[in-house]
Amino acid sequence: MRMNTIKNTKTWKRVGTIALSLSLTWGMGLAHTLPDASAASSSATCGKRDHGLTSELKKGSGVEEQKLQFTDIDFLTPNTGRAAGQGFLIGTSNAGCTWQPIYTGQWQFKQLNFPDNVNGYALAGTKNSSATYLIRTEDGGSHWKRLDTPGVPTFKQIDFMDKNTGYGYTYNGAYRTADGGVTWSEIATPANTRAAAFTTDKLGYAVVVVPGSGYKLEKTSDGGKTWTMTLVVKSATWNGADLYASGSQVWAILYGDAGMSQQSYSLYASGDQGKHWRQVFAQSTAGAGPAPGANMEGKGSGPANPGGHPGNMALIGNQTAYLSAGSPAADKIGIGRSFDAGSTWKNIDLKAPGTSSRISFPAAKTGWLVVTSGNTPSVYETTDGGMTWLSKISFHSDQE
Repeated sequence: MRMNTIKNTKTWKRVGTIALSLSLTWGMGLAHTLPDASAASSSATCGKRDHGLTSELKKGSGVEEQKLQFTDIDFLTPNTGRAAGQGFLIGTSNAGCTWQPIYTGQWQFKQLNFPDNVNGYALAGTKNSSATYLIRTEDGGSHWKRLDTPGVPTFKQIDFMDKNTGYGYTYNGAYRTADGGVTWSEIATPANTRAAAFTTDKLGYAVVVVPGSGYKLEKTSDGGKTWTMTLVVKSATWNGADLYASGSQVWAILYGDAGMSQQSYSLYASGDQGKHWRQVFAQSTAGAGPAPGANMEGKGSGPANPGGHPGNMALIGNQTAYLSAGSPAADKIGIGRSFDAGSTWKNIDLKAPGTSSRISFPAAKTGWLVVTSGNTPSVYETTDGGMTWLSKISFHSDQE
């Protein structure tokens, strides 16, 4: 799975040379014109707190009696992107100086995936239902259509290269589409696969559970016809994994047990397409027990500790990687980062409350983060690689 990875500067998106107009058209009808990006340099012209959107977003969102809550974020460039929540989608084209509502309705977004500024995909649910659906927009997010996927298990992550070609990852396999999600072909993965990620139609990776032993990571160079083991990690418990790949980088989160609001997990990284691996950290906890591979070389913990739970990762180029996290027990948010494919790692705490977070980095040091919080769900921006963060929009309890 490539959750929020950047393909040569991508956070589950392609950034590259996408041309974006400062007059951003969210729908196929009348354009929602946003101010020129230069407006962001003048604090007097930028919105504050909720930018006056709380009442508008709650109207027709299907969650009128609930607090507004952010769930995901997706930026194509440092200035242009979208933030999603339960029943709403908003966007900016001037680095968060101003925000506009794009959509309100039944869809409660779980993951956004826009390969360009017009065509987008999402995983979303509906109120009072546990089902997750694949939905598509062809007008920047104003309108969404459900895509039926008969015979395909529920996706836990999607990654579209362009408006037609993409990958869908389930809890034990991988699928590919070449027609915009209308039909899907299963990709052969090893038995007991718990996560997968493909960077091309040939090159892919998988995390495989070995009952009674732990995990192993495998690699294919022929589209899943054959697989080769590249790493073995011993673990007394095996509760799933997340896998991210972009360029020559491959990162794997391996989960141990969870308990007492704590999560044990380990982070492994490769900077050469899985030929060599290093353990970045192994977060063992009193409540959840030892992390996978905890006795191997490597130590430390992940971001938002104590009690930190990983969110998603963003990979930029062949060296830079970020991990978001949140601690429900400590009500804190943090990120971790590496600028050398995992050789060194730094955790950074945000001075903001929250229980979980997700990130999107359209450039090596410019990134965006959404925070799920009981009191102040917010969107933050960093321009210095995560050292400092500035709130760009937030929903406060006194505005509900």
